[in-house]
Amino acid sequence: MAKKTFESALGRLEKITEDLEDGELSLENSLKKFDEGIKLAGYCNEQLTEARAKVELLLEKEGKIEAIPFEGSDSEHRDLSGE
Repeated sequence: MAKKTFESALGRLEKITEDLEDGELSLENSLKKFDEGIKLAGYCNEQLTEARAKVELLLEKEGKIEAIPFEGSDSEHRDLSGE
């Protein structure tokens, strides 16, 4: 299986949503799709959280943008305002 990316997970999640909205699936298949969708939504949320944290770590220093490697979890907040 190919490596999962945010884009592929989001595309699959959109397909699952369409399938569930159609209402043509059996209850068992609907529950399986729903479970898969919950897992994909969690994965996408993790990816977005990591991306947001990386963006937040960009600092302006002497007129230049400097990227600082992300080393913590979302629970570690830094004051990036320089105050």
